[in-house]
Amino acid sequence: MALAAALPETVAPDAAGRERAALEGGFALYVHWPYCRHKCPYCDFNSHVRRRIDDAGFARALLAELDRHGAETQGRRLTSVFFGGGTPSLMPPALVAAVLDRAARWWQLGSDLEVTLEANPTSAEAERFRSFRAAGVNRLSLGIQALDPEGLARLGRRHTVEEALTALDHAASTFPCWSCDLITARPGHTPMGWRRELLRLAPHLGDHVSVYELTIEPGTRFWTLYHAGRLPLPDEDLRLQLDAITAEVLGGLGFSAYEPSNWARPGGACRHNLVYWRSGDWVGIGPGAHGRLTLDGVRLAIARERRPEAWLQAVAARGSGEVERRPLNAREIAEEMVLMGLRLAEGIHLARLERLAGLPLDAILRQEMVESLVASGDLQVDEGRLRTTGQGRARLDAVIAAILR
Repeated sequence: MALAAALPETVAPDAAGRERAALEGGFALYVHWPYCRHKCPYCDFNSHVRRRIDDAGFARALLAELDRHGAETQGRRLTSVFFGGGTPSLMPPALVAAVLDRAARWWQLGSDLEVTLEANPTSAEAERFRSFRAAGVNRLSLGIQALDPEGLARLGRRHTVEEALTALDHAASTFPCWSCDLITARPGHTPMGWRRELLRLAPHLGDHVSVYELTIEPGTRFWTLYHAGRLPLPDEDLRLQLDAITAEVLGGLGFSAYEPSNWARPGGACRHNLVYWRSGDWVGIGPGAHGRLTLDGVRLAIARERRPEAWLQAVAARGSGEVERRPLNAREIAEEMVLMGLRLAEGIHLARLERLAGLPLDAILRQEMVESLVASGDLQVDEGRLRTTGQGRARLDAVIAAILR
């Protein structure tokens, strides 16, 4: 189908149209807690191990940044709040409550607000779940990563299989929604072992599971070991076998992949991540947090100091840890929306793509390539949306490179 035929009558985008288009993707708050008890060998996140944490100073800085963004976005309806890290389950629950209370001063918090907190499944942290629930968290995301002792040891995780399953059961009895993260294609990973892990996990699952393939990132311990030839990883054929087992087992439990690494039962998709993938607006506060805000029709990319100490000093000095507040041009907006949106099974609303970017569709996408990839079974165009098929998502980078002008 030609792209033009898939679009309703289009209107020349203006500043107000761009702002409405951004908010159609949702409006979210991300809160970064950068501290961990130890650094996992595969982790390249902005996480830090500190012997002492100034909880009171950190809280003041977070709330100062929240107030700054609240003043420039006052009255918007908040879709979700996500406490990420690091290990946010090390946060004082009172700080979670304070952030949510301050957010309610600036924004509309509906009864359907999703409030997620990432947690590790150690016994000590699991005991704090009730306090986080009382503070306002209604969705827990547990970093399980593996469900066999050898896999946990190779990943440098400090919890046991039994602690992981107990933490999932505690989450189920405490929170309305809960999710867990798993890592596949690990050193020594086998199809039989992966199937066994998933089947053991099945009775403890909520409505959401994230399954990430291990990547070797610069600056990590795994990067050093891999380039020294001391970290053998599964080859492509084995990775495909592991992916097939994931689809078979989770599909049989009623999950579908709404994004390549994220599986949910109906209604269980992570609303916060949908804001990112749908190119909505979000405020990011805390060390290294990024954000996207559309203000007066201008879409801004915002970034912060990464190191906690530098961030704290910056907030104390000028009320914000921002190191970048850069207007995105139309091409950058369009490319970002295509890159993020085609990860989703739901795809991209083409009229919204035009409005958000402020460009006509034929200035964003190569129609002839879209039609060729529809014919090859990589893309679908229907109901005003452009979608990748399962085949297309498996080669997403190539598909996007082919269709973007």
